Amino acid sequence: MKRCPECGREYDNTMMFCLDDGAELLYGPARSEPGAIATGFRSDEPQTAIMHSTAASGEAPTRAQIDTTEQTAVLPSGIREPVKNGLDKRLLAAPFLVAIIALGGLFGYRYFTASDAGQINSIAVLPFENRSGDADTDYLSDGLADSLIYRLSQLPNLKVSPTSSVMRYKGKETDVATIAKELEVDAVMSGRLSQRGDDLSISVQLIDAGTKKLIWAEQYDRKMADLLATQREIATAITQKLELKLSGNETGITKKYTDNNEAYQLYLRGRHSFAKRTKEDMLRAIEFFKQAVKLDPKFALAYARLSEVYGTMPAYPYLSPREAFPEAKAAAEKALEIDPTLSEAHTFLAYAQVIYDWNWAEGERSFKRALELDPNNFSAHFRYGQIYLLSTGRIDEGISEIKQGLKAEPLDVNMGVTVAWADLIRGQNEEALEVARKIHDLEPNHLLSRWMLASVLTEMRRHDEAIALCEKWLQAEPNSQMAIRDAGFAYAKAGRRDKAEEMIARYRELAKTEWVAAARIASIYGALGEKDKAFAELEKALEARDWEMHRLNVELYMRPLRDDPRFKAMLKRVNLPE
Repeated sequence: MKRCPECGREYDNTMMFCLDDGAELLYGPARSEPGAIATGFRSDEPQTAIMHSTAASGEAPTRAQIDTTEQTAVLPSGIREPVKNGLDKRLLAAPFLVAIIALGGLFGYRYFTASDAGQINSIAVLPFENRSGDADTDYLSDGLADSLIYRLSQLPNLKVSPTSSVMRYKGKETDVATIAKELEVDAVMSGRLSQRGDDLSISVQLIDAGTKKLIWAEQYDRKMADLLATQREIATAITQKLELKLSGNETGITKKYTDNNEAYQLYLRGRHSFAKRTKEDMLRAIEFFKQAVKLDPKFALAYARLSEVYGTMPAYPYLSPREAFPEAKAAAEKALEIDPTLSEAHTFLAYAQVIYDWNWAEGERSFKRALELDPNNFSAHFRYGQIYLLSTGRIDEGISEIKQGLKAEPLDVNMGVTVAWADLIRGQNEEALEVARKIHDLEPNHLLSRWMLASVLTEMRRHDEAIALCEKWLQAEPNSQMAIRDAGFAYAKAGRRDKAEEMIARYRELAKTEWVAAARIASIYGALGEKDKAFAELEKALEARDWEMHRLNVELYMRPLRDDPRFKAMLKRVNLPE
């Protein structure tokens, strides 16, 4: 720490001059005034916010000239106001405020404004605006926001909207109050990023959604090599400004996941590609993460994200389970070998243990360990509810865990449709329809919103509506395996055998060039009453360990087969209760 030799006020090592009297700061003990504590304040005097220089290492800030006073007082707003000889305080405050403005300009305009709002308990970090003029650098602007979200999410007393929720606002002019209301947060952070060669300029601002007042803002002019340190610096600054306390000796807010800047940029590229969810982008994400861990073999978080991509691909399906899940499991185990405390790695290990291994006991242990390490890991809450609890018939517990995720992601389509799916499982069809319609109205072109609404309509025997929805879906995505399955199932339930068999024929054609989940063909045969053919396809699905098999016991598409003794035998083979 540094102290002012004149007033004794303490500063961190980045400061050069005292904000009160302009004296050059020194390392070591300061002169103590009678009745003053080490900080230079009286023991009953509240401290004001401290401004720090944002100059990169080796850059000398410019000294500001500040008028000094004999005594200071603290306003309710937190601004320290000079007092001298009973003169008008407003007049004496003016030079001081001018000095503050000067410091802001000289030191990169970090400034703090008083906030009359209540406690900030939740925050949304919006995708940063890319001012580089090059879409290829979106991975930097989106990735920086994603990294800040991840770091801030480690704080136990702060709710942070996940990346999946904030990405909908990218490139949109949306009022802060509207965003805060939709995401149910107290504050919104936005930023701009510009890259010119090796030069990087990042500006950020944090706004109180209730008052629309600026809480904090800053500009960082850095080199690309400083990117890692800068995102940690921004996260720490937000934490300090909101007066949030860190827990434990090392938290994700300051934890160094890698010291390799190039590996970190590859990690950001991987996250950016994965978010697009196309097959090509997900395969590209795998390559980025692999390159990242090649540059830094101790980059545990990159291994965990590699596991996430592999584990997700069979659900679409972009890879077969036998291609994807062994890779997913190996990557998660490697991450835990490097860092056993990484919650994400336990989450994605559990994903493979349940969906592919059908090892329910180990899967639950891994989920619980992930939540023990990070109770704010809302993805773990959601997946524990969706993948494990609902599949094992623990419906109420499952919904409770999923709603833990929804607290952080109230607009997340995946979580919303899973709530609707859970309502269908327990026979609450009207509730499911209400949720499904809201989600579809919000995201009409999202494949999950289409899937859920089609499923609810078919379950409620509103076949004409379900078929109309599926046919529109197929026009937009003729090779979507989910659309083909839902259309075939709805046709079969409506008694339109020819159209249902046409969907099976589509699957056969697709299987010539890509992986097709046999369980989806089985569901259409089951709805047609062709049980022998349905079970023949399920045998293939068991052998291939299709993604759908882990929830065989509650899967809506399997209801026509449940009264067959062969179905109970299959449940035992998947280690599921009857």
